[in-house]
Amino acid sequence: MAAKPKYQRILLKLSGEALMGGLDYGIDPQVIGGLAEEILEVRATGVQIGVVIGGGNIFRGAGLAAAGMDRVTGDHMGMLATVMNALAMQDALEKRGGFARVMSAISIHDVSEDFIRRRAVRHIEKGRIVLFAAGTGNPFFTTDSAAALRAIEIGADLLLKATKVDGVYSADPKKKKDAKRFEHVTYEEVIARNLQVMDTAAIALCRDNRIPLRIYDMTRPGNLMRIMKGEAIGTLVDAG
Repeated sequence: MAAKPKYQRILLKLSGEALMGGLDYGIDPQVIGGLAEEILEVRATGVQIGVVIGGGNIFRGAGLAAAGMDRVTGDHMGMLATVMNALAMQDALEKRGGFARVMSAISIHDVSEDFIRRRAVRHIEKGRIVLFAAGTGNPFFTTDSAAALRAIEIGADLLLKATKVDGVYSADPKKKKDAKRFEHVTYEEVIARNLQVMDTAAIALCRDNRIPLRIYDMTRPGNLMRIMKGEAIGTLVDAG
């Protein structure tokens, strides 16, 4: 008999850039397909799953603002990019036999449901994978903050941030060879040392609501399942 997963309900945060694979822009079908397979493998063990996807592979509001565009307009474009990514992930999951719902923080009734917390929880309880799109629905808030917020709202046991690095480092490991990787760090240390795990608002939300956060390397197949089995993959951020 397979071991019971360590977590009952998780919120997985995927960056938009993660969907690009080796491309310069957009979505690599092989990458999103591989992610969908990993998510469904974990779902098959009974774990309930919510997902937040960024939009940086298409548009990033802050980047558009830096180039001279109105920040609010840029952020709204970024929100729409996350909806596109969520729809792509829904398609990838359903093609592999999964059940998924896209719930958007901004109303786009023809392509997604509105985010309503009670309805989202009901979908999750029925075994559907819920893809939370459009961030928080507000400009100036990142999809990291949206992930922390949704994790709290659905009562997740763990917030996972899937990245291209194997955890949190004391400095950028690409620039400093002596950068130290942490297996465990507290919310307060992340904020005080500006470790760039997530933005400060997201970390503060996790801290204030006691949601543990794990940062791990999504480019290594099987890592998500290993975490569900209780392996210490990547870096754990909690109260200490």
